[in-house]
Amino acid sequence: MSLEILWFVLIAVLWAGFFFLEGFDFGVGILQFFLGKNERERGTYIFAISPHWDGNEAWLLTAGGAIFAAFPLWYATFFSALYLPFVILLLALIARGVCFEIRHRADFPAARLACDIVLAVGSFLPALLVGVAMANLAIGIPIENGNFTGTFFDLIRPSALFGGVLGFFLFLTNGALFLTLKIEGELQLRAFKFSKTIIVPTVILFAIATALTFNASMLCLVSFALILCAAIFAYKRYLKAAFILVALCTACSVAALFCAMFPNVLVSSVSPEHSLTIWNAASSAYTLKLMSIVAAIFVPIVLAYQTWSYYVFRKRISPRNANVEV
Repeated sequence: MSLEILWFVLIAVLWAGFFFLEGFDFGVGILQFFLGKNERERGTYIFAISPHWDGNEAWLLTAGGAIFAAFPLWYATFFSALYLPFVILLLALIARGVCFEIRHRADFPAARLACDIVLAVGSFLPALLVGVAMANLAIGIPIENGNFTGTFFDLIRPSALFGGVLGFFLFLTNGALFLTLKIEGELQLRAFKFSKTIIVPTVILFAIATALTFNASMLCLVSFALILCAAIFAYKRYLKAAFILVALCTACSVAALFCAMFPNVLVSSVSPEHSLTIWNAASSAYTLKLMSIVAAIFVPIVLAYQTWSYYVFRKRISPRNANVEV
């Protein structure tokens, strides 16, 4: 396997990790405002992801950094084309992180409510925008000779917006199922009821996406089968199995996207000859080799640390034992 293919696969793995881990993170950030009936209940939902949210966001930063280092032309073209959406995404993530840090320090209920609202909005926007960005990767954008030649409206076509809606519903499903495993009592039951509701339109959206794209990658059929099985398990209250199946569906969906793209990293909707491939968008062989050595050393360390953090904070929480004030 060449280093170009190796880094293409590694970037796909990073995006899969981001969609799964930050997916339920965004989902909980949105749901805390709608499922929590008062400040303490919302604080309990937020506390469920407080130990993990910053580590989960690292997957997005790492995926973006890997693209920048391994395929600089891909990074320059794609990120400049989606400059406005990515600025909105960055601002939303900043506001979201600030709310996590200052909510418990706010002295007035109104200030905490404002943090909860901003946290919900700061989770909704990335959930939608990342899905739109991934859809644009799949369907292609107007590029010629490595330059974006379209307009903002070329990035929000119906097919791209559909990808954003699909990602949004997947994140909500992921977040609701995570809460069923993390919260106890009435709040857990509320999340369970919502997970049964939200997984139905998620399955429908996956069915539509599969019908439209299975010719590009047969893995789409596997993704649909996984989300359908997750729905069945959710209704039978096999919640851990449902959560795992949604995780597998997420990984399989990202794999389907990258398999459909290969060997392209950015498809040109103008002409196939203008598409960026892993060969013409890659860094030098020396750079890729050096990056591979660094990744081989630090990726296992990061994975081990994140696994340990989830193990340490594995216990269920409730409004009685959630340290929402600290």
